[in-house]
Amino acid sequence: MIKVQDLGVLDGDVLLFGGPYSNLGATRALIAKAKALGIPAQRCICTGDIVAYCANANETVSEIRKFGCPVIAGNCEKQLGNSALDCGCGFDEGTTCDLLAAGWYAHANNTVNADARAWMNALPDLIVFEHFGCRYAVIHGGLTNISRFIWSTSPEEVFREECSAVAAAAGPVDVIISGHSGIPFRHEIDGFLWINAGVIGMPPHDGQQDTRYVVLREDGVFFKRLQYDAKAESEAMVAAGLTQGYHDSLLSGIWPSVDVLPDELRG
Repeated sequence: MIKVQDLGVLDGDVLLFGGPYSNLGATRALIAKAKALGIPAQRCICTGDIVAYCANANETVSEIRKFGCPVIAGNCEKQLGNSALDCGCGFDEGTTCDLLAAGWYAHANNTVNADARAWMNALPDLIVFEHFGCRYAVIHGGLTNISRFIWSTSPEEVFREECSAVAAAAGPVDVIISGHSGIPFRHEIDGFLWINAGVIGMPPHDGQQDTRYVVLREDGVFFKRLQYDAKAESEAMVAAGLTQGYHDSLLSGIWPSVDVLPDELRG
């Protein structure tokens, strides 16, 4: 069964973000930014994967829960909620991404407490809301597959398939908001808009430390940069023994492996 949460009509700006990735500094910076923009927690929506690569899994979950924003279950929440042995990220077996995941997921699985796991298990799979006359759906990767990697370069049929799945689960929508893949983009097809809000816990493989979030306003969709103390978070990862390469990515802005990326996005 797909769990659907309907937020009703959201008036005013809406902040969208994904992948806190156990990055406590970025999470606190995002919350501070929302407050500075005057956007309450009820209008900040997370596309999932609160826990992943970085050092502070339990603390990041606590920060998000204390903030009180709506959250979609990502594959990491699904796996941790069920005490699974791997992240369920959708990496091909034996790839560098798959091998690196074993390290950070084991750290997270040993860190996240029972209360956080129970909270994860109760999260919705799909959020819907209305905003200035448009109907939106929020998913993690794809609705057909929670860990489906969907990129700006994905075939048009991929977007159509996911739109049909969302419509079957929650009715027609004008816009789909996703996360999971880590690189923000917008894509228009067949009269609907797909927005990937990016993630706040890891740079989008662009050679810079800033991560990304999105603000929806009456006059459009705005992709924003998030600044935080990346050096402190990298040092926290080293102190926790998480030195598989993602600790360097926080500083370099380049992912430790690109085998998950389409050729066009590898740089």
